[in-house]
Amino acid sequence: MWITFAAAADTTIAFYRISSLQLNMLSMTFMFATVPLGFVATWVLDTLGLKTSLLISAWLNGLGGLLRNISTLDIIPHDHAYTVLLIGQILAACAQSFVMFAPTKLAALWFPENRRATANMIGSMMNPLGNMVAFIIVPLIVEEVDDIPLALWVVSAPAFLVTLVTTFGVRRSRPPSPPSPSAGEVTQPFFTGLTTIIRNKDYIILNLAFGAGLALFTSLASFMEQILCPRGYSDDFAGICGALMIVLGMILSGIAGVYVDKTKHFDEVLKISLALAVLSGIAFTQVSRLRDQHALVAITTALFGGFGLTIYPITMELAVEVTYPVAEATSSGLCVVSGQAQGIAYMFLMQYLTKPLPYEELQYETGCHIPDNTTTSIFQPQDWTDSNLYVFNIVSTLAVVCLVLLFNPTYKRLEAEKKISEVAGKNMEIKLQVIPTVSAAVTPL
Repeated sequence: MWITFAAAADTTIAFYRISSLQLNMLSMTFMFATVPLGFVATWVLDTLGLKTSLLISAWLNGLGGLLRNISTLDIIPHDHAYTVLLIGQILAACAQSFVMFAPTKLAALWFPENRRATANMIGSMMNPLGNMVAFIIVPLIVEEVDDIPLALWVVSAPAFLVTLVTTFGVRRSRPPSPPSPSAGEVTQPFFTGLTTIIRNKDYIILNLAFGAGLALFTSLASFMEQILCPRGYSDDFAGICGALMIVLGMILSGIAGVYVDKTKHFDEVLKISLALAVLSGIAFTQVSRLRDQHALVAITTALFGGFGLTIYPITMELAVEVTYPVAEATSSGLCVVSGQAQGIAYMFLMQYLTKPLPYEELQYETGCHIPDNTTTSIFQPQDWTDSNLYVFNIVSTLAVVCLVLLFNPTYKRLEAEKKISEVAGKNMEIKLQVIPTVSAAVTPL
């Protein structure tokens, strides 16, 4: 739902007769909605539970998809089509927070200590999986401007299905019995947790560094087609690059999730993954300026997405570890809020720093789809070199340097669980010692 239009930016602009800024607002709406609603979603998850949060998300997403589809019908005047589309996109954006913050809570409540990171990874990677599907399907469907309505119906079909499944399939927020010692403990109330994490230095560093990484990943995914098509790369190739980012990310996240479940090396995996993602992003900045470098562009985007997505579930677990006993949705959810807030700033700045293509580039054909029945003033290919250099590269480098040098976490949840297990073990030993004594003291009748 979020990435639908980024995968076919030029044709969407032509269909709705909108500007590039209006197109990018369809993606940025998700960030604008997450910042204020992130606090509401964390409160709902920690206070009202998983079931309520998932139901809210499913229905908002379903209704948003329906309005997006209605915007393409003839019953809607063309002057108002974008408004209806935007309202639908806003509803889908509001749904995001209520489900994106859920994997960490789900993993903490429903899975044992040696499966939490893997469960969190699987839940977290479902979001990029949806993005990958959009990256692949939308360019394949949208060959002409008139294909936009079909693409919207295809993209929204899973949202309608999930609305029904969630409504009738989600029965409870917690399992009958806690699967781990921490799952049975009472977490801090929402507002108490907020005051606690504000004073936590390690969490603040983690929040800002992860937020920068998430913001840059979001920016690149949103602008991928607009960055590549001026250099002659097609919409289909841009979609493939977006899909490769996510495919490799899911593979590496799966490996990392299993690894940290066994070793608990959250900190090491996070720092190495973020550093490799930054290097890959810098490489992409250079090769995306060149023509006919399909292999290098695909490899650098895949590596950036692969290492970049790996930090997502690891950070969600680390956020809980360094802030325990703050509620899971609060600590992990505010990391996502940080990413969306930074994403708004970076996306506006990157668009501001775009420039017209250099004179020598104008003689070459672009890969941008500009319909014959429109003027080129609707979509003007731009040079994104300065945007990538001054925002993408500098911000990501600062983030990884700060994380490596300043972030030294203490795994508070694991330590608490260890103490709870030790106390439980001692109590069991005492019971086993008392039972024979009591039995010997009982006089047979």
